[in-house]
Amino acid sequence: MNQAQQALKTTGEALSLALGQQDWLTVAQLDSLCREQIDQAMDDDARDAEALRGTLEQMLGVYRDLISACQQQQQEIAAELNQLKRAQKGAQVYQLFG
Repeated sequence: MNQAQQALKTTGEALSLALGQQDWLTVAQLDSLCREQIDQAMDDDARDAEALRGTLEQMLGVYRDLISACQQQQQEIAAELNQLKRAQKGAQVYQLFG
């Protein structure tokens, strides 16, 4: 495994760790870095195609987990917003009759 592929693998592991900790700022930074490193690894003439394929498959798994976590966060935030809207409407009714 060459240097570009090793860097990508290391970044993928860090991305997975940040995702597990729900450190969204770090996830965003590592996502950007992953994109750059994927381009570098793909452009490297000395790449090991099989090793790169394995690393990219691992990255695919991390991104599947990331998408799932984002969807879950989105649902939780939507539920909170709905709860806030109901509370706000209740407060408005209370103010009308209070």
